[in-house]
Amino acid sequence: MALRESICSDQMIFLSQAMKGMPVGVVHALWAGLAIVAVTLLSAVFYRQHLDLTAWIGMGLVAAGVMMINFSQGHSH
Repeated sequence: MALRESICSDQMIFLSQAMKGMPVGVVHALWAGLAIVAVTLLSAVFYRQHLDLTAWIGMGLVAAGVMMINFSQGHSH
């Protein structure tokens, strides 16, 4: 229980730091995209859930979108 609360508080600290230099919409899109990829990868590793090719392609597109937003010139760091 304490570990989960510590992880949640750490996540909020990282999110608040990201929001200092980026628009809220961009931060939310990045956070959501990274969460989708991370949870899917962790479920594949720990719970041995098998994903089909379409799911892997979709995750690759989400990851590419996150990178495009992160490297765009539309926000300042």
